[in-house]
Amino acid sequence: MRLSELSRGASAVVRSIEPVSATDAVARRLRDLGFVDGEPVRIVGQGPFGGDPLLVQVGYTRFALRRAEAARVIVEGTP
Repeated sequence: MRLSELSRGASAVVRSIEPVSATDAVARRLRDLGFVDGEPVRIVGQGPFGGDPLLVQVGYTRFALRRAEAARVIVEGTP
């Protein structure tokens, strides 16, 4: 499942980042921000028009991500 598909308030664990090329700067930046394998994530909120951007909590830190960026993060839902 992709992070962009996660519903508001649902929790998941990051499994991987899907790069579009070998030098994908966005994928590298996501990893630098803490989107790494095993890290818990949660969708905290979303923008009013089309749900973009998403407010995502990684550990104890929150980030606003565009849906296109969140779609690169592969997650596994947690019960």
